[in-house]
Amino acid sequence: MEKKGTPLSELGEFGLIDHLTNAIKLQNDSSQLGVGDDAAVLNYKNKKVLVTTDLLLEGIHFNMVYTPLKHLGYKAVVVNISDIVAMNAIPKQITVSIGVSARYTVEMLDELYDGIRLACEVYAVDLVGGDTSSSLTGLTISITCVGEGDDETLSYRNGAKDTDLICVTGDLGSAFMGLQLLEREQKVLKEVGGVQPDFAGFEYLLQRQLKPEARLDVVKSLRDKNIIPTSMIDISDGLSSELLHICKQSRVGCRIYEERIPVDFQTAKLAEEFNMNLITAALNGGEDYELLFSVPLKYHDEIIKLPQVRIIGHITDESKGAFMITRGDETEIELVAQGWNGLG
Repeated sequence: MEKKGTPLSELGEFGLIDHLTNAIKLQNDSSQLGVGDDAAVLNYKNKKVLVTTDLLLEGIHFNMVYTPLKHLGYKAVVVNISDIVAMNAIPKQITVSIGVSARYTVEMLDELYDGIRLACEVYAVDLVGGDTSSSLTGLTISITCVGEGDDETLSYRNGAKDTDLICVTGDLGSAFMGLQLLEREQKVLKEVGGVQPDFAGFEYLLQRQLKPEARLDVVKSLRDKNIIPTSMIDISDGLSSELLHICKQSRVGCRIYEERIPVDFQTAKLAEEFNMNLITAALNGGEDYELLFSVPLKYHDEIIKLPQVRIIGHITDESKGAFMITRGDETEIELVAQGWNGLG
């Protein structure tokens, strides 16, 4: 017999907050006071304070049919951490606010918070506050992340210069293809019923979609080499969109090379199976949460030593526009922003 979950009403709002947060231990000196009072107290002394927030809505940003709650909690934290990392800064604290409908039980929220706490442990971030509310539309998650940085090491979108190298971390398009796979299996299940999902050989793509990672490791590697990116952004909406953000705000152009864009084997394999254009997935897929950044040309020899970083092109004068050079015939294709639109 299936075990019935505990209704949220049994604990009440404050009882639920205490239940979900009573095991939290603060890790950062800047976290002076966390959960338990009217407001958190943060002490950053002489550091710059960075703040970012994301709102995730059931049915818009995630589908509970194929999204485990623990993975959802982890991902919700990581997407915020990634925004702080993309400023070449270090994440330190988060607040978590949730709206939940009556179909969610205490045990289900325990799973969600298991993922949230795991992300906090992995990235040494403190959960210092938040709020809970009832909802008529499923699950809503709003997370705010606070980070710290120094004036001289922060990277913005507006600092790219002509001749700078354009770099990306990891590989691109895999999270998008993971989403295509999940949606295909959901459709099959809906149409046929009683069929087990077939994910064999594509486990990496599922991980990239359901449990992405922020590239704090790369920021630390760049710091170890005393390299400060002239511009930086995380790839949440697709490579094309993010690169055009940098070009617009830095008032520059760019040239990237199709053959240099990093793509994983599973991404290529599934794109072929779906009869999809591979480079389109890599350019426009989104949700990879890799870093896109520019560095002065003088750092070329240092950058190529970083195994997690790939040079894919260079910054040009604004008058030359933003283009990709295709593989083989070297045709120039103008870059267009076709990534995720949260209001679309």
